Amino acid sequence: MALLLEHEFKPLPADKQIETLPFLEAVAHLPPFFDCLGTPIVYSPVKADLTGNIKKIRAVYDSNPAKFKTLQNILEVEKELHGSAWPKTGATLALMWLKRGLKFILVLLQSISDGERDEEHPNLIRVNALKAYEIALKKYHGWMLQKLFTGSVYALPYKSDLLKALEKGKEVKEEESIEKIHQFLTRATPILDAIYEMYTKMNAELSYKA
Repeated sequence: MALLLEHEFKPLPADKQIETLPFLEAVAHLPPFFDCLGTPIVYSPVKADLTGNIKKIRAVYDSNPAKFKTLQNILEVEKELHGSAWPKTGATLALMWLKRGLKFILVLLQSISDGERDEEHPNLIRVNALKAYEIALKKYHGWMLQKLFTGSVYALPYKSDLLKALEKGKEVKEEESIEKIHQFLTRATPILDAIYEMYTKMNAELSYKA
């Protein structure tokens, strides 16, 4: 899967300390995923948000690569630096929203990989997208955004067209595409789970609505 496997995530180390630079290099290739979903009015802002948050984290990292070598370093330093304003500030906030966008991508792909579908319309991905939205983003969105996203599932591409888009237009057998999705998820899921775990342990998670 050309888009997903262009720059793979490094394996999660035993201590779950995620190095910032390799993480940013891997996620930098993922915003175009939202182009594959069509419906620009809904997914262009999500793509822009993902891209913007990656840039914010990168700017913090570039300011002192040694100090911000891992994602945990970023949270720890910013907690000390920003005091009572933390975690609603800086790269900590950017990573919080970035992980939610990544969660949407991963749950959607996992659902497709697992074969979850509407049996009457097996080539549609509405079931998969709604599941991803419910799990990753819905509770952080206000009523209007929720309505917009829920309505957008009727304009999503067919599964076959999504898989082709992820292969950058190449015709590939569905089983091969699903295997590549599985390969991507095997690397990406432990990384994302570790980031969520880190936010929980550091009490850095916020539940306000966008």
